[in-house]
Amino acid sequence: MALIRWEPVRELHTVQSEMNRIFNTFFDSPTPRGTGKPTLRRWIPAMDVVEADGQYVLRADLPGMSEADVKIELDDNVLTISGERKSEREQRSEGYHRVERASGSFSRSLTLPEGVDADDIEANFDNGVLEIRIPKPEQPKPRKVEITVGAAPKAIESSETAETAEPAPAA
Repeated sequence: MALIRWEPVRELHTVQSEMNRIFNTFFDSPTPRGTGKPTLRRWIPAMDVVEADGQYVLRADLPGMSEADVKIELDDNVLTISGERKSEREQRSEGYHRVERASGSFSRSLTLPEGVDADDIEANFDNGVLEIRIPKPEQPKPRKVEITVGAAPKAIESSETAETAEPAPAA
């Protein structure tokens, strides 16, 4: 069983991040606001993070983007994926247009476990899916510590012969 140190400040940061995400999606909803024009929703790409074969695998759906549109950074064990999906809207003077595909810039950050080697992280972009493979850090292995009980009794040196000398009692 592993002991995990509780860090209340980190918990507060997690709560704050979730509240920011909720409020951002609430205020960026694509519903009309009295003007009859829909507002644009902020785009946040969907991501999966799975643990398999001694590594973490992150997959992000980035349709309509190329690898040149995406930036991946690792700073102080925080992996950040950012980029921008350009809008491809047409301007027409008549007819009703419905825009549901969100566009714009995005940034997603994940805190990685301590000890991840940045040089071993691999990223692959194929058919609009970004896949990042992060090898798990080597966990410290428990080691056995020898326990000694007391000290071994030492022979007492004296001028008497060895036959008459008595050993010191063990503690």
